[in-house]
Amino acid sequence: MDVVAWLLSGDVAVAWQARRDLLDQPASTYMPVRALVAERGWGAALLAARGADGRWGDGWYSPKWISTFYTLQTLAALGLPDDQPEARASVEQLLDQALDEDGSGRWPNWSRDLCVAGMLVDTCTAFGLVHDPRVDQLIAHTLAHQLPDGGWNCQSTRGQVTHSSFHTTISILEGLHAAGVGESQRAAGQEFLLRHQLFRSHRTGEVVHPGLTSFSFPRYWYYDVLRALEHLARSGADRDPRALEAVDLVRSRRRPDGRWNLGRRHSGRTWLTMERGGQPSRMITLGALRVLNWWDEPGPT
Repeated sequence: MDVVAWLLSGDVAVAWQARRDLLDQPASTYMPVRALVAERGWGAALLAARGADGRWGDGWYSPKWISTFYTLQTLAALGLPDDQPEARASVEQLLDQALDEDGSGRWPNWSRDLCVAGMLVDTCTAFGLVHDPRVDQLIAHTLAHQLPDGGWNCQSTRGQVTHSSFHTTISILEGLHAAGVGESQRAAGQEFLLRHQLFRSHRTGEVVHPGLTSFSFPRYWYYDVLRALEHLARSGADRDPRALEAVDLVRSRRRPDGRWNLGRRHSGRTWLTMERGGQPSRMITLGALRVLNWWDEPGPT
């Protein structure tokens, strides 16, 4: 089947990204489609669930996954335009709840978490708040807790931790990349992932957890191989041979019809079911094609 045509026929959140990333269309072509994310399909359904007080699910960080934090994160992943007024206002409210503007200290427990801080930087950047001084505080908070192995672990703010976490590291790498800061720290974080071939234990060589090889969307704070490869591709990283096994894993999951299935769905409440586990997924297919286009492009590895 014509997989790209299938992507273009899906939700507008998929269609505009396929136009940009797979067809290399100019912004004048894909941006009008992107604008429709606020008016149709998944994006419109999520916006419709926003409360009059600017929150989703009556909470800032919980309940998962219908809270303000995770709904905004999902809207950012769908590519809701950064000037969409309701979402932009809610991001500002969320940042107000996360920490004080003067840095004097009201950091609730959820915003101190390094994984959350990284995701919040990513979301704030997606909605145009990268220059807010509180985002600078979040970035400084993450950079101050980078571990000697190059990655991050959310437990490091709660006690002695010597080894980084895949989940925390990818969340922070995505946030730093979106904000365009911490180049050397990002390189060290990517090196941490590559030393583990993106999903293997440095001690035993075994797959750390089966969930790392299951491709999900929305991802929330969960790491998987495809998410890591998409980050490497997006950041323009070199095609390191240590990522080859992970790329081959993605390639092996391609169905005979050229599509990829959605893997596990993370337990918790959701506003809507975008796609069903074990069935062909436009979001996973889009991500997999991004990765393979990056990996297979001509030139030195």
